[in-house]
Amino acid sequence: MHVFFMTLIERKSFMSKSNIRLVTVALLLANVMSGIDSTIVNTALPAIIADLHGLQLMAWIVAVFLLGTAVSTLLWSKLGQRRSYKFAYQLAALTFVIGSLLQGLSPNIWLLIITRGIAGIDNGGMISLPYIMFVDLYPNVRDRMKTLALVSGFYSFATIIGPLVGGFLVDALSWHWIFYINVPIGLLSILLVQIYYKVPRSAPVAAPLDVRGSVALVVLLISLLGAIEMIGMVKLPVILGLVVVAVLAMVLLLRTEKHAKDPVIPLRVFRNFPLVMDFLLFTLVWGAFVAFLTYAPMWAQGLLGTTALVGGATQIPAAFTNVAGSESVPMMRRHYTPHQVLTFNIVLLTISFVLMAVLNVHAPFWLLLVAGAFEGWGNGACFNELQVKVQVDAEEQDVSVATSFSFLIRMLSQTFTVAIFGLLMNQQLAKGVASHPGITMGMMNKLSDSNSAASLPKKLLPAMREILHSGLHNIMLLALALMLISLVLNLYAGRKEASLKTRAQ
Repeated sequence: MHVFFMTLIERKSFMSKSNIRLVTVALLLANVMSGIDSTIVNTALPAIIADLHGLQLMAWIVAVFLLGTAVSTLLWSKLGQRRSYKFAYQLAALTFVIGSLLQGLSPNIWLLIITRGIAGIDNGGMISLPYIMFVDLYPNVRDRMKTLALVSGFYSFATIIGPLVGGFLVDALSWHWIFYINVPIGLLSILLVQIYYKVPRSAPVAAPLDVRGSVALVVLLISLLGAIEMIGMVKLPVILGLVVVAVLAMVLLLRTEKHAKDPVIPLRVFRNFPLVMDFLLFTLVWGAFVAFLTYAPMWAQGLLGTTALVGGATQIPAAFTNVAGSESVPMMRRHYTPHQVLTFNIVLLTISFVLMAVLNVHAPFWLLLVAGAFEGWGNGACFNELQVKVQVDAEEQDVSVATSFSFLIRMLSQTFTVAIFGLLMNQQLAKGVASHPGITMGMMNKLSDSNSAASLPKKLLPAMREILHSGLHNIMLLALALMLISLVLNLYAGRKEASLKTRAQ
């Protein structure tokens, strides 16, 4: 019997409650590392570029990490299935620690980008495998939901302190230490898992490794995400070429997975109606969420003239309400169905984007905080409910791949919607600049920074803010549309799933 599908009696014979708590702490430490890493680097980028040079390559420091994470997620899941999730997690965490050390030691921008990509690959396993391991640690759905609320809390806390820690380390020591800080945290996590995660040896998988499918998946993701990341950076034929490669890789992947004995992505998961609806809802909700995460600080700085610190404070209410929303799900599930819980919280998310869509250029800062509070609660609750629902809706043999795929879906949604939002913004900026001869794109770039904005002509600031507002307004309208579509889809899925259960009975 595979370790992942142990019965409750078997599990208790291997792990005590105290062991489970300590392993949970270890896995939460991985979440903290990932949360800090996702925000701390942005703070240190100016210092890194000043030291290593390569301003034109700055975007790749962030992009290559996300690319590595997305590409590797399902492969780490497959490794866990074939060996053990304990082994896969420890390997991912150890190589992430090594990657962090190498990033800190990088003598030039190229080596930093390469080691950043390696760390991204390891990050794919380090943050996705714990969600699979939580299924084994917490077979009771409500207990697992409570643990996922902790995950949200730790991640939110890490993203808040990340910029602060990054700023302190860069000022007090050097940018190298933003990477070194991961080393002791990662080693402690690995040690706790090694000592306290007691699981029986799993039987070896007899089926051959799906090498062809794995390669096709990697090529598909690299070409697809590369095309998205390069929009606006390279000429159109390059983008189209990458899209063609992605399509060909997808065709090869589909053909391969039909006949593979141990496919990297079993196609049967896409014939599971409730599971497909979960994936689609994750895609829509996460795409809308990214709009607020990315552009609320710009709203505060560019339209209201706040500092970067105050602009970043737009995320603080969301960080706290995200935890509260996630904590509310186990209690709501005592009285309501999963889709009823989702409907309530999708409505809260929708309210957030209704507020953002109707705010004018002179709207007060506190309304951004209110919108953030609604966004945080709705997103935290939807994430908790959908993550557990994915694991409940999947067939027992597909729980791990469905869990990893739900993470990949969020990564793809985030990457794609950020690119679309960027295109919307650029289109409105170009249109606004063209209709105001005295305003240039260079001047618009300075508007979102309080220091550089002070050098702009005061008489042009109202017009420039109107131009920026038009771009932000369109982005929030698109996010609102995504939320309305998700609301309709959730209502449809709830009725359809209820109908399927009635027929089965």
